[in-house]
Amino acid sequence: MCHVIVTCRSMLWTLLSIVVAFAELIAFMSADWLIGKAKPSGSEDVDNRTGGSQEPYHPTLGIYGRCTRISHLQLSRRDTLCGPYAENFNEIASGFWQATAIFLAVGIMILCAVAFVSVFTMCVQSIMKKSIFNVCGLLQGIAGLFLILGLILYPAGWGCQKAISYCGPYASAYKLGDCSLGWAFYTAIGGTIVTFICAVFSAQAEIATSSDKVQEEIEEGKNLICLL
Repeated sequence: MCHVIVTCRSMLWTLLSIVVAFAELIAFMSADWLIGKAKPSGSEDVDNRTGGSQEPYHPTLGIYGRCTRISHLQLSRRDTLCGPYAENFNEIASGFWQATAIFLAVGIMILCAVAFVSVFTMCVQSIMKKSIFNVCGLLQGIAGLFLILGLILYPAGWGCQKAISYCGPYASAYKLGDCSLGWAFYTAIGGTIVTFICAVFSAQAEIATSSDKVQEEIEEGKNLICLL
């Protein structure tokens, strides 16, 4: 018989597992890893027609995508165009970024799988006599290692020609030049830290769902068990 067991610690672990998977996925897909040096936003004709000043903008560059601004002279409008600059894996700007993409993709896939499984841990706590929480915690630790490898290799690609075109001639491996780091990079770092927190916290979720109070509730014949 299936016993639905919900505790504060197991629910918190489940929520954190889902959040960190989505955070890492969004960061990976974002073009806001590097914020390029300021560039003119458009022609003077556009600014004279609109009566505005020529404000600079900062193009952004991701692992495989980028965002830039295009000015429409006839429409007096500026549009930000975002999309992949690489049509296939081999066109990613740097070999280091290709390695980063592989490591991050593997880590994110593991995190997404754990996030999916975590939803069902309320009803199923073990499989083949192995605790799902412990197995998921181990997988999250492995995913965290893949994420760390990807994040360590990413700055090594700052010396590629694509990054130099955004960050200026002084950009090189582990040197930003005229660029700054975008929110996606910080999100990926924060997500990696939370991934290891989830890996450790999975043990607490296991303890909470196998406590004496839970066993007493099961012996009383309750199918839905909620404990603080």
